[in-house]
Amino acid sequence: MSMSHLYGRRGEAEEEGVEIESFEVTDWDLANEFNPDRRRHKQTKEQATYGIWADRDSDEDERPSFGGQRSKDYSAPVNFVSAGLRKTASEEKQQLKEEGDSNDSDDDAPSAPSPPRSTAPKKLQMGNFQRNQSQRFAGGIQSGKGIGTWEKHTKGIGQKLLQKMGYQPGRGLGKNAQGIINPIEAKLRKGKGAVGAYGNERTQQSLQDFPVVDSEEEEEKEFQKELGQWRKDPVGSGGKKKPKYSYRTVDELKAKGKLVGRSTAASAGELAQVKVIDMTGREQKVYYSYSQMSNKHSVPDEGPPSMSTRDQKGSGFALPELEHNLQLLIDLTEQDILQSARRLQHEKDVVVSLSHESRALQTRLDAEQDSIQRMEAVLALVERFPSGETAPGEGTTLQECARIFETLQTDYYEEYKTMGLSDLAVAVVHPLLKEKLCSWDPLKDSSYCLEDIGQWRAILETRGLHSSAPDSNMDPYHRLLWEVWIPVIRSSVSCWQPRMVGPMVDCVDMWAPLLPLWILDNILEQLILPRLQREVDNWNPLTDTVPIHSWIHPWLPLLQSRLEPLYPPIRSKLSNALQRWHPSDTSARLILQPWKDVFTAGAWEAFMVKNIIPKLALCLEELVINPHQQQMEPFHWVMDWEGMLSPSSLVSLLDKNFFTKWLQVLCSWLSNSPNYEEITKWYLGWKSMFSDVLLAQPLIKEKFNEALDIMNRAVSSGMGGYMQPGARENIAYLTQTERRKDFQYEAMQERRDAESVAHRGISTGGPTNFKDLIQTKAEENNIVFMPIVAKRHEGKQLYTFGRIVIYIDRGVVFVQGEKTWVPTSLQSLIDMAK
Repeated sequence: MSMSHLYGRRGEAEEEGVEIESFEVTDWDLANEFNPDRRRHKQTKEQATYGIWADRDSDEDERPSFGGQRSKDYSAPVNFVSAGLRKTASEEKQQLKEEGDSNDSDDDAPSAPSPPRSTAPKKLQMGNFQRNQSQRFAGGIQSGKGIGTWEKHTKGIGQKLLQKMGYQPGRGLGKNAQGIINPIEAKLRKGKGAVGAYGNERTQQSLQDFPVVDSEEEEEKEFQKELGQWRKDPVGSGGKKKPKYSYRTVDELKAKGKLVGRSTAASAGELAQVKVIDMTGREQKVYYSYSQMSNKHSVPDEGPPSMSTRDQKGSGFALPELEHNLQLLIDLTEQDILQSARRLQHEKDVVVSLSHESRALQTRLDAEQDSIQRMEAVLALVERFPSGETAPGEGTTLQECARIFETLQTDYYEEYKTMGLSDLAVAVVHPLLKEKLCSWDPLKDSSYCLEDIGQWRAILETRGLHSSAPDSNMDPYHRLLWEVWIPVIRSSVSCWQPRMVGPMVDCVDMWAPLLPLWILDNILEQLILPRLQREVDNWNPLTDTVPIHSWIHPWLPLLQSRLEPLYPPIRSKLSNALQRWHPSDTSARLILQPWKDVFTAGAWEAFMVKNIIPKLALCLEELVINPHQQQMEPFHWVMDWEGMLSPSSLVSLLDKNFFTKWLQVLCSWLSNSPNYEEITKWYLGWKSMFSDVLLAQPLIKEKFNEALDIMNRAVSSGMGGYMQPGARENIAYLTQTERRKDFQYEAMQERRDAESVAHRGISTGGPTNFKDLIQTKAEENNIVFMPIVAKRHEGKQLYTFGRIVIYIDRGVVFVQGEKTWVPTSLQSLIDMAK
């Protein structure tokens, strides 16, 4: 394909009297452009400023093709000359081949002078230029021949350097031998045109080393595109531009209508008929809705027509009325399409909504049908219950009714709860259970019907409902017990003798797990306790042979604190019975001993102080201490009450009524030449009459130590005249032995207390030392226990325990006495503080 065919109209037409300038690019132009020795014209200032639009009126700018002739008057009409037809690709290739052969045959011909541009020949001899170009671009080297032959005239340093860097002869350069071996080959162009004018110019080497798929059609399209950019009118003045039509499918129209409708949804009501005057442009425009005004700035689908198209349209076919009508028809059609699409979408939405509603109604209908079937099944079960017309013994039994209720609760739980079928038990179960309990005696067979009531409890009792009294909202199970079981128990209690305590206690104890709390309280407080009160009022401790605790104490686990009103009358009657009592009568102790843990500590202590301790004090006052003939019965009568009396009360009793006479007898005996061996035995004998608990009491210990001091003083002073040999040593040994026993006992007691405190602290998380134990006891008895600031005794911190001053040493509490610090027990400390 020749360059003259690509760049302009081909050939030139001449008629007589008409001069036409040819604008085609000839081979002479190409040779002139690539000839470095061509004649160059100096560019004027106007040409440098305006380029191709510079004024060309001067004779210097005229091309040599015009030969200096006067220019033609182009204001006259122009006769157009046909440019001919474009040849096919095969014809163009054939022409190129012929031109190439002619060029090869004419390469050795001498160069001719350049003809004028208007009469330039088709084939220009360019031998010198071609030879210069081949020498310039190829360097005179023939491809693939004699490469590196010059190195034989040198020392071969280049080849050595390449071999040091890993080059192997016959392979490519690079780490992976990816480089080319042969130098770049130069291919001789057939004609004198520009690059690419004669097709693909790649050599076989470049195709092997750099394989690239070339597309001639793509190159042709790019070439035509670039060619059109150098012209003002790409198709020429005589060509016609093919009209371009734009089509829109119904789906695109619907999509655009949705976007417009979404952007202008708010203007459908009040803004639809608003008159808008637009004065933003050069002319005043009137719109009849905001949507029209908003559409004026919308970007059209196609770009605006070119100036030549609009001029051609305006000059050739200008019918604005018809265009308006056509556009109006198009708009109406589009609106109809959009409205139809909206109606169709609305109908589809209605169909979807109706289908959802239909499914919901169908689901509800199925649920209702299922409910009807379940209700029919429930009704069939309920009809199996005995009715009022059923004869006794012929209807459903109690066990069958229980199974029916279990079926209702298991299989038809919602209907059972919704319809309150548990209330059927009042009409169905009550008569059957009342008939079964009519012949029951609770005192003879307390377990009768126990399993049946337990079964109905599991069926009827509602866990979340806690009744506290008989009312209309009572639980069905509670109503069953209140209306059927309680009347039988009430009649049985009315005939019950309180002293026959066993059967009634067993009955109540057996039925207590099945009874609600309020029913059990009603039985105990309204039925049992009044009978016990009446029986206590009729009780006489002097005449009744049955002890009162034998028929009162069995009720303690059930009644507990409810028996408190019975205790004052019992204590009063016991106190009246003890007015003529003597300590020699042991029956009183047997009667009172069961009540020690029943009465409160304060009430029991007050009872003892009022009724027992005075009798024991008289007995000790009547006791005669005679070392030679001692009567021990009165002393034993008193000591038998040791477990009944508190340690502090018994110690006080012995201090006032026994130790005073006992020390006087000891002093008188030591003043009359005694036998110290007998005195020692007498001392040890009396001391053995006291228990370890009493001997641990500080006051008792003090009295016996006082007796030892008296004996030591008597031995050391020689009181009584004659003294047996070794008596002083025996008394000193006795004193030392007793003191050692006291110390060992105190140490053992202290260790035992510490171990018990530590064990109690580990197991219960309580106090871990003796001080903490004292603090805990003080808090339990509301006693103030706190250290005294800046007060110490032998380096030990002093504390106030109530109104008593104490200190703690190795787990032992010492109380401040009149002269010395006396060790004491924790219980005695609490008693003294109170």
